Amino acid sequence: MIHKRWVILGKHPAKKASIQDILTILLHNRGIKGKKQTDNFITPSLGLVTAKSVGIDALQLKRAIERIKSAITNAETIVIFGDYDVDGITGTAILWETLYKKTKHVFPYIPDRVEEGYGLSIKGMTNVLAKHPKTTLVITVDNGIVAGAAAVWAKDKGIDVIITDHHTSGKQTPDAYAIVHTTNLCGAGVAYLLSQAFKEKGDIDDHLELAALGTVADLVPLTGANRAIVKFGITSLKQTKRPGLRALYQAAGIDPSTMSVYTIGHLIGPRLNATGRLASAMDSLRLLCTPDTSRAQKLSDYLERTNRERQLMMREATDHATLLARETVSSRKLIVVSHESYQQGVIGLVAGRLVEEYYRPAIVIARGKEESKASARSIRGFNIIEALRQSAGLLIDVGGHPMAAGFTLETKLIEQFTQLLEKIAEPLLTDDLLEKKLQIDCKLPFSIITKSFYKKLQTLAPFGMANAEPVFMTEDVTVEDIRVIGHGATHLKMIVRRDNTSFDAIGFGLGELSSDIHAGDTVALAYSIDENTWNGSTKLQLKVKDISKT
Repeated sequence: MIHKRWVILGKHPAKKASIQDILTILLHNRGIKGKKQTDNFITPSLGLVTAKSVGIDALQLKRAIERIKSAITNAETIVIFGDYDVDGITGTAILWETLYKKTKHVFPYIPDRVEEGYGLSIKGMTNVLAKHPKTTLVITVDNGIVAGAAAVWAKDKGIDVIITDHHTSGKQTPDAYAIVHTTNLCGAGVAYLLSQAFKEKGDIDDHLELAALGTVADLVPLTGANRAIVKFGITSLKQTKRPGLRALYQAAGIDPSTMSVYTIGHLIGPRLNATGRLASAMDSLRLLCTPDTSRAQKLSDYLERTNRERQLMMREATDHATLLARETVSSRKLIVVSHESYQQGVIGLVAGRLVEEYYRPAIVIARGKEESKASARSIRGFNIIEALRQSAGLLIDVGGHPMAAGFTLETKLIEQFTQLLEKIAEPLLTDDLLEKKLQIDCKLPFSIITKSFYKKLQTLAPFGMANAEPVFMTEDVTVEDIRVIGHGATHLKMIVRRDNTSFDAIGFGLGELSSDIHAGDTVALAYSIDENTWNGSTKLQLKVKDISKT
């Protein structure tokens, strides 16, 4: 287990601090100051979801809307060219459903991860024309901002391309008919905003739930427009009428009334992602869009089987990659592992696990005979896409975000690339950056932790990127009981007490601390607050993030 340095963000509250005092500290830690910012944060409005608020070029948006309206009027063949992850699938569903109400000449297309690769490509466009030869307008979703060659190819074929994307721009802007782009939303968020131009008065907005799925799954900051989309989208997800989502809930054992960011990120997202990782993401798109209950059930069962296969494949690859990384992690500041057994669909997940295990940027490469595909995940403070673009001379293609990216390179260049990237990263990855930090909002007395306090904390939800669940610290806590639970004794279960107030506490993944912490010990506890329901009874419990023996 990597040692974490505790960093307390907020000032210490007074001994007799009120709930409102604590809430003010939490808001301040999140950069929320003043009445207007506080009101927008606590009670966000969909009025925040505008082109101006998220930095989309109004002229480009207008140009895109006019071109789409012209295509609808003239019964042109339109293709929505999406991506195979949750963000791309949900964004594609939003735009396809919106335009399908206006014209039956609109078709969704999601490329094959292995055969066509990520994003708008010449190969992908060739396949589009083979399937829809009369195509005159292609609208990308969650991709295209670095697809210069494909945009030129399409233009030469008489096809207009409208790019809607949120990934980091390259040095050159693609020669597209219009570009609807911002890094302040996810791909589904951009698609949702564009779709609003085609909604009529009185239309039921059943796309917020899809935009929320994409926003959470793509790990964009839950602030501003994103926060509004997720807050209202979760409400919509709780009462969705989509047969596909309802079937997925049933298969995953999800109680819709408990829908949360966690539910989306850990239960729904992986199932929707599974088909794009191992098979065809079109099946996840079909699940979201089908009105047929029977078909929804069959598709949901298929997603469930595919997700189990993905889990097994990921565990095997993670175990192997962890062993490879262990050999070099003590001498290198970033991890690069490659092997011919790795499946392209899981290497991003494996890279994420390596970051969790060793807390340094990780790149996992699915080694091919001539070309290899790679996924990268980073740590706070190290912009992985910028580092990769400095290595672009050795890469066939590259795209992504500061925290996650993907690229292709010739297999024979893997070692040369690794050496160059290490050289680039060496001065940037300082010892301070590589030290894992646990950010704590403030110290807290146990006496203030009540159900009313917990309810007040929930006004800060939804929690996620850039709005983490509040973490508190309490010192001089007595451990009254402690035991390990779970498969492999990986979790801690405790009863903790301070000043005549006691709580049940659970420490997920902290099982190995049981060798150092014993009943009767006095410790400092870092934790968040949660509700636990057991046998029909609901009470507060502490979710332990770390323990320091005093």
